[in-house]
Amino acid sequence: MLSLAEWIVLTLVDEGPTHGFAIAALTAEDGAVGRAWHVPRPIVYRSLDRLGALDLARVESTEAGARGPRRSILTTTPDGVREVGEWLDRPVGHVRDMRSELLVKLALRLRRDLPPGPLVAAQRETVAKVRAAIERRRDAETGFGRILLTWRYENALAAERFLDAVS
Repeated sequence: MLSLAEWIVLTLVDEGPTHGFAIAALTAEDGAVGRAWHVPRPIVYRSLDRLGALDLARVESTEAGARGPRRSILTTTPDGVREVGEWLDRPVGHVRDMRSELLVKLALRLRRDLPPGPLVAAQRETVAKVRAAIERRRDAETGFGRILLTWRYENALAAERFLDAVS
């Protein structure tokens, strides 16, 4: 199972041959992807090592760095390509993960000129099921359990409104 940072790094490698420094720039707080989810530079390099160990990415070549050591140019393996495609289409399972994983998936899909609609529709379906399950449980609860489930229910409603707004 990959962490969110590892998925982001793998997806950026899959865009085309690249190196860790370029990925770190994209995932910096003010970077194109970092605005959705920031991945610190040490985590980028740790992720690249793990992706290589999992045979999802590999070093294609090396090149001289502008002012530093040689850079490893990375690309995805066939397994990496397949995994990225599946991940970018898969809705997140929890409403709480929409702020992180869903937003970054939408950002990464747009970088590839993939329409957000199919993912948004799948996510809407997932959230509707979660909201319905919470509503059933909430109606049977009392005390703090009801308060907690009401919080989760209202968050699911807000998530549905967000998905409607971006579809």
